[in-house]
Amino acid sequence: MIRVLMHGCNGRMGQVISGLLAADGEAELVAGVDVTDNGRNSFPFFQNIKDCNIEADCVIDFSVASAVDELLEYCVEHKLPCVLCTTGLSEEQLRKVEEAAKSVAILKSANMSLGINLLLKLIKDAAALLAPAGYDMEIVEKHHNQKLDAPSGTALALADSINEQLDYSYSYVYDRSTRREKRPEKEIGISAVRGGTIVGEHDVLFAGMDEVITFSHTAYSRAVFGKGAVQAAKFLAGKPAGMYDMSHVIGASQRESK
Repeated sequence: MIRVLMHGCNGRMGQVISGLLAADGEAELVAGVDVTDNGRNSFPFFQNIKDCNIEADCVIDFSVASAVDELLEYCVEHKLPCVLCTTGLSEEQLRKVEEAAKSVAILKSANMSLGINLLLKLIKDAAALLAPAGYDMEIVEKHHNQKLDAPSGTALALADSINEQLDYSYSYVYDRSTRREKRPEKEIGISAVRGGTIVGEHDVLFAGMDEVITFSHTAYSRAVFGKGAVQAAKFLAGKPAGMYDMSHVIGASQRESK
């Protein structure tokens, strides 16, 4: 049984993951950390991670950027693997993550959904074949009206995944309204839609002569991100120091299924 420490346990994702762990037969929630105490936690709870004295095999983090520095210090001190899901980290913090990974296993991904990470892999193969054939590539992402950033980190990760597969870099464009010109060949357009309670939709379009190929992913609830984080924690527990991402989790799952 994998023992999980939930960092950010009282946030929306923290509560989703707590529920998933309660029903999981291979992992259990042994403690939680959050600056806010909702008074309803059924597990040992700490408002400061430095005060946590519960042994765990892995920590799942869905908190805020300002809490990540102390989290990394705690993980290094306790040799505790970390599934790092908090976004919006500064360049300095990203360097701290890389430094911490020299001492402990850290898994960081722009999106914890197994489906999105499979999509990242699929579009690499598509780009390798279709980009040299002259297909235009566009990304459309849709999220709820409370989301602050645009385009989404996942949309940027999809664009980066395409570029990693090519011998030359495509530029990214987020707004064509100020331009009066034909679409450049080596360009990836990224469009953001914000409205209602859309959890997350991402479409990657490869538009060629007389045909369009579309790869789509739709998240219907936050549970898909929670399930991916739990799967990542199971994978990361016991792993040696280093940087990991969800492609490692998917690869391990594929090997186990053979």
